[in-house]
Amino acid sequence: MFNGSRKYSPLPSSPSSSRASSSSSLPAAPRRSPRALQRHSSLLSQYSSLLESYTEGEIRQLISALVERYSQAMNSGGHELPLFPRAGSRRKRARARHKPCALKELEVSVSELGLGYESDETVLFRYCSGTCEAAVRSYDLSLKSMRSRRKIKKEKVRARPCCRPLAYDDDVSFLDAYNRYYTVNELSAKECGCV
Repeated sequence: MFNGSRKYSPLPSSPSSSRASSSSSLPAAPRRSPRALQRHSSLLSQYSSLLESYTEGEIRQLISALVERYSQAMNSGGHELPLFPRAGSRRKRARARHKPCALKELEVSVSELGLGYESDETVLFRYCSGTCEAAVRSYDLSLKSMRSRRKIKKEKVRARPCCRPLAYDDDVSFLDAYNRYYTVNELSAKECGCV
């Protein structure tokens, strides 16, 4: 809508926005130059200074355009405000979020495991991936409620089940870059489940 160089391009007028502009008798506000955003300031202060750099008329046009988009979305049966529509990406993300908990595998070198060993040997690393929406129990719902009511404040608790290994594969043995022999246990998942 508004670009960084502050060249002003009016939004397409709608009947509601033209009525609003004709009924107000406000004089044209002077233009402000954009303010530099501080790198270390909070997100709220960045947005605040960004909005302060626009004139009152520009903000009114922005709000009327957002209201118009919202009413169009609601009239067409939409349930969300399509500010930045991307074709199909929301559906893809929703499908990706709801893949059930399952065992996956990946062939990696021992060095890539991040355990501090230097070795070019490769191992089959099995891991658990997916969501556990179907495994939500009364405990999880109650815990979520207690956290939202701030009954549980400082403890780190998860209010939903996690996709984790239920059992591990056999131990993995390998030679490192200095010809030393190592054995690592509980490295690869054998069975996954919602815990």
